[in-house]
Formats: sequence, structure tokens, C-alpha cells
Amino acid sequence: MKYFTVLVLLVSLQFGMAQEKKTLTLEDATLGYWKGLYPENLSGLRWVEDDNSYAYNDEDAIVFFDPVSLKEQRRIRLADLQKVYPQLKRLPPMKNLNKDGLTFQDRNNYQFYNQSTGEKQVISINEKAENADFSKDAKAVAYTLDNNLYVHKLNGAEVAVTKNENKNIVSGQAIHRSEYGITKGTFWSPKGNLLAFYQKDERDVKEYPLVDETTYPATAIPIKYPMAGLGSEYGAVGIYDVAKNKSILLNIDTSDNHYLTNLTWTPDEKYVMLAEINRATTHYDLNLYDVKTGNKVRTIMSETNPIWVEPEHDAVFLPNSNTEFIWFSEKDGFMNLYLYDTSGKFKKQLTNFKWVVHEVLGFDKNNKHVFISGTGKDARETHTFKVNLRNGRFTQLTSQPGTHQSQLSPDGNYLIDRYSSINVPGETQIIDTKTGKFKTIQTSKNPLADYNVGKQEFVDIKAADGTNLHGIIMKPANFDPNKKYPVLVYVYGGPHAQLVTNSYLGGASMWLPAFASLNDYIVFTLDNRGSAHRGFAFESGIHRRLGDLEIEDQLKGVEFLKSLPYVDADRMVVNGWSFGGFMTSSLMLRHPDVFKVGVAGGPVIDWKYYEVMYGERYMDTPQENPEGYEKSKVSNYIQNLKGKLLLITGSVDPVVVPQHSMSLLKAAVDNKVQVDFFSYPTHEHNVRGMDRVHLIEKMANYIVEHNK
Repeated sequence: MKYFTVLVLLVSLQFGMAQEKKTLTLEDATLGYWKGLYPENLSGLRWVEDDNSYAYNDEDAIVFFDPVSLKEQRRIRLADLQKVYPQLKRLPPMKNLNKDGLTFQDRNNYQFYNQSTGEKQVISINEKAENADFSKDAKAVAYTLDNNLYVHKLNGAEVAVTKNENKNIVSGQAIHRSEYGITKGTFWSPKGNLLAFYQKDERDVKEYPLVDETTYPATAIPIKYPMAGLGSEYGAVGIYDVAKNKSILLNIDTSDNHYLTNLTWTPDEKYVMLAEINRATTHYDLNLYDVKTGNKVRTIMSETNPIWVEPEHDAVFLPNSNTEFIWFSEKDGFMNLYLYDTSGKFKKQLTNFKWVVHEVLGFDKNNKHVFISGTGKDARETHTFKVNLRNGRFTQLTSQPGTHQSQLSPDGNYLIDRYSSINVPGETQIIDTKTGKFKTIQTSKNPLADYNVGKQEFVDIKAADGTNLHGIIMKPANFDPNKKYPVLVYVYGGPHAQLVTNSYLGGASMWLPAFASLNDYIVFTLDNRGSAHRGFAFESGIHRRLGDLEIEDQLKGVEFLKSLPYVDADRMVVNGWSFGGFMTSSLMLRHPDVFKVGVAGGPVIDWKYYEVMYGERYMDTPQENPEGYEKSKVSNYIQNLKGKLLLITGSVDPVVVPQHSMSLLKAAVDNKVQVDFFSYPTHEHNVRGMDRVHLIEKMANYIVEHNK
């Protein structure tokens, strides 16, 4: 009897301990990365450039390992670096790592350190420099100051590449609002002898008057903002010869506002390739330019689609070739790879997948295979494959379900692969690319194991036409299937975004499962048609009618939710940001009986107020598609509002400018409709830092308070 009593006590204690989990607050969830609540990674994990070892930061040292034995080879200790660089408080971010030494950035200083010889060198650039672009081959840094471009070489002085006195001429920065895969404005040539750079002329772009309310009195901070149907920028490409200190502009006439995208150097540095897209975004030419003369040599290939074209990947040249390259295109319905040469000859279609290729990772040392990442058959996942360059046969190298991120070793023999899934917080492996065998070098613990958080479950729902839609349900930690729960539908729904992925937390922001357990809510997310990584047909059905198909699919999600016995159909709310703000406000006003509460952040209200490069691609111009613009205009439906609606914006949002929210507020006043509004002073399109805690708590409190 004594032993039975002890056993009961032990079981009771264990049960009690299991129930006494920590509460995941909204603040903890919002700041989760800084509070150590996301799965641990190996910091700075990368391949060493010239000896096929891999390295990562281990607190006080950079440690190098052999990929076969996984044994440590050597280490560079922080203490040793501090003897040379006493200002270092921690291991700095690496720009380059090789067997002899390293290059790292220390504030505005680019430090070159040869560990073997002890030699150190430095490039110190202007403290106000922006858009810095380091080239290890040139041993130089390109950067911008205001609207001009500069280059600073090792053992040299700062050189002004451009001297634009006209503020409408901007050099060295990303152009075309960073659409079509454009992420920067400078492009070093393969050997570092030349620098290509973007330039834009914004003389016909209207100024938009943002306001800095922190000054006394408030001051104007006008930005150039090309709205749909209005004047746009004129793009150009410059070529700077580092040795000669001379620049030319390529001879391109962009008076028609066409776009210059996907800039690629040929390996011999003789030519630059550009995908040039017409402003209507229905046609592009891939053109080859001579960098000495600036003249166009030829059009290599062209592509036309009456809906849209959107090349977003640079050309990838085959090893040891100055002419043969891989080109990405979704002309057959999915993003696939095609082989061309610079003479304009089409060689072959390299892949013929019915799923989306994301990226080229590199080649093996014999140049027999190209390594790529893509979704594979499940669009919620990302996997790594090797493809035979001769016959197109492919092998999947990542075997575990989930979202994989791989780095290929310099010789192509190994992958560093990091993945997570809805069931796996994180795991890092070394994969042999010949055999597919792997060795695990790090496994992440679930950082939320001791917290009161529920589970996520994937669901599939049929659209009206039978298309399969991916969704995810998050339940509260104390979920009881016999109870009725209110539902938060979290939505984005726009192009080039995917919320539902087989990754940690199912791809959700941590505040969503925290909200579910704190407030006893079901949280639901659905990737409607128009979302990314499902192919051209899935994404392009929204053309000229933003909001229609997306809302139709979200309402199918609502039907599914209402079919669940544990859902309280009378207490449903919707929340989203940016395109998700457009979706939230549209759902609240166009279908006012569905949701009791809506919180729309950074919402697009009228697509004519949005930028040319995005808006005209998906809606055409307001002049060409007045019916589509009018139907999607959220303000037209303000009189339908039945529930509670909160609009939130950043006061200096340069992406979805405040005019959107103001136009809906004006419509509300004119129609005697009450809506709520909050503006975050000094914040742009996303509310960041500690203020984001305020944002998440405001949204959560508003939802709970008004959904009783």
C-alpha cells in the first residue's frame, strides 16, 4: 500500500508539472528572436571558400570542420582577433572566409586579416555611406552618399563614380521600386575590374508629402512615389572601369518607362545582359550589351504573355563558359530552367517540372550536374535537387519533409542543409551529393516546449473550381473539442507571398499561436489563389480584378471553419497587413455578415494610389482598367460596415502611403460610418522594434474586446 501511495504521488507530481507550463505572452512572442524563443542555429555557418571545410561561430571562436569526418580542424579565437583588433567585443560578421584568413566588417571599416602572416589591411568608408557592396576580387567597396555613387579601394582614396547635382538623378540604388528581383543598385564584375550600376531619372515622378512629426514644428519629408497611371522613372545602367576611373552609360532608350532587370555579367566581363520589360509588363527582351561601347549587341531571346511577364532571376553561366547560361522562365506554367547561349541559340529546356524552381545553388566539379532548390511536389516545402545537365534527370537530395535551405560546397560534393517542419524545430546536416547520405551536425530543441502553446495542423480546402488550397489551423493549448471557440483568420493573399509552409510553427509568426492560447481562440490561415509557389495559373487568376478571386477563396475557408463543431461561427474576426490589410478591409465591407471584427494594417484601399511597378502589373493602369479599379476600391463599400473595423498605418509609410487609410476614413465620415484608426509615429510600412509589441497588443486587445 505504501508503494502504491508513493506511485500515485509521483504520477500526481508529474501531472502537475506537466500542467505548470509557462505563459507565452504577446511581448515574449513578438520579441521571440531576441528572447531566445526561436530554434537555435549554428551562427555564421558557411563553407570556407578554398578548402571545402565548413565553419561556424562557437561563442568565442570561428571553428573549422572537415565535412567527411566532422572533426574540428582549427579555430580562430576571438581572443586572438582582439590582440589585432582590440575594439572587437564579439565575433564580427564575415564578408569572406578562406584558409589563409578572413575579411570582416567592423562598423564602416572592412578589415582584411591574414592569419598565416599576421598582415592586416583596412578600407574605411564614409560613416554616412549607404547601400555598401563589397567585392573580394576588387578589394573595394561601392556605396552611395545621397544620390551619388562612390568606390573606395584598398590602399586608395574615395572616388566619386557619379557627380549628380540634379537630385532627380539617382545612381547606385535599386530602381523600379525593387520589383522583378531587384534588390540592389550595384553589380561587381566577376573579376572585380568593372562595376555596373543602376541609375534612375525621377523628373516625371510626383513627390509624395510625408511628414516628420518629431520636429518643432513638423517638417515635410517628400519622397518620389510613382503612382499607377502617372509619371514613372527612366532607368539606365552605367559601367565604371575601376582602373581607368571612367564611366559610361549603356545606350538604352527608356523614354517609354520600360524596366531594366536581372542584370548579369558574362564571366569574361565583356558584356552585360538585361531583361528589359515593357511598362505594360506583357513582354521582355533579354538583351546583350558591350560594356566598352555601351551598344546593344543583340536580343538573345524574348517572351510575351498577355497577362504578365515577370523575370526575377539573373542568368547563371555554366562553369568554364562565357556563352552558355541557364535562364529561369515560367512560360510553360511553372518556373523551370532553360539553356541558351549568348548568340541567341536556344539549347534545350533543362527541367520540366510541374512545380516551382526557386534558385540555382551551383555545380559539381565535373560540371555534370546543377544543384537547385524548389518546392518539389508539395508547394508548402522547399527541397534541394541535383539535375543532370545533359539529360535533365534529377535526384532529390533532401529526404526529410519540410523547408530546406542548402549551401553547396565549392567542389559540389557536399551540402550544408538546414531544415525545419511543423514537427521539427530545426536540424542541420552535411549531405553527400553523390550518395544522398547525411550526417546531422546540430539538432534544435523546441524552444516552446515548456510554454503553454497549442498545435498547428495543416488542412486542404477546395476552391470553387476544385483547386486545392493549403491552410493551417492553430488551436489553443487547452483545446477542448466539445467547446465552441472564436476564430481569428489571419490573411495576406497577395502575389509573391506564401504564409502556409511546412516549417517551424507552420510558417506563422509566433504571436499567432501565443494569441490562440492566451485568449482561447482558433487561428486560421489560408493561401488563396494569387499566392506564391503554385504556378502561373494559380497566381495569375487575379489579373485586373484584385480582391475577387482572393475573397472567394477566403470565404471557402470560412465555410470550412463553420463546418467544424468547435467553431463559434458568430465570433469570427479577420486581420492582415499590407495586401492582407486590403483583404481584411475588403472582407469586412464586401461581406459584412461574415466577420464581427477586422484589424487592417497598412491597407491598400485604392489601387490607383499604389506604385506603378506592382499595381500596373496586376491591374493594368487606371485608364485601361477603370472597372477593375473601381470594383476593388475599398471605400466604395464603407456603408456596408456592420462590425468593428480598426485601421492601422505607419505615419511615414513610403510603400502603402497614408493616403490609402485617409481615403477610407474620409468615406466613413461622408457616410456617417464609425471606424477606428491608429497611426504609429515615425514608422514606415512595418512597425519594428519595441513598438511592435505595442502594435501586437493593440491588435489583440481590439479583437478580444469587440468579439465578445
